[in-house]
Amino acid sequence: MRLGEVCILTSNVTRLADFYRSLLETDSGGDDTAHQTILAEETMLTIFNDGREKNWPGQNMCLAFTVDDIDREYRRVVSLGAVVIEPPTVRPWGAVNMSFADPDGNVVYLRSFPTKK
Repeated sequence: MRLGEVCILTSNVTRLADFYRSLLETDSGGDDTAHQTILAEETMLTIFNDGREKNWPGQNMCLAFTVDDIDREYRRVVSLGAVVIEPPTVRPWGAVNMSFADPDGNVVYLRSFPTKK
């Protein structure tokens, strides 16, 4: 079994889809204001407005992406105007993680697994 899709609910599909297209460096070619699908390798990221108001307190969702160069991605995230929650930080298990908020306030983690030299 594989994860086939992650869907982020939002009140502003265009703004959030544009952010994730920039973050994932991809172009879905979509401009729908209610539903956009962004393809990144084998898993779909869908941005969807189901007609109900979003951005309630206590959201319990985050996304995590594995990247090759965490420092490069940190600079890109800052250039996209995202609010950095935690800059790249080495974890006890060897991963380097960073976190930031997307335009709707959802927490996004980027992580890398540096090879030992």
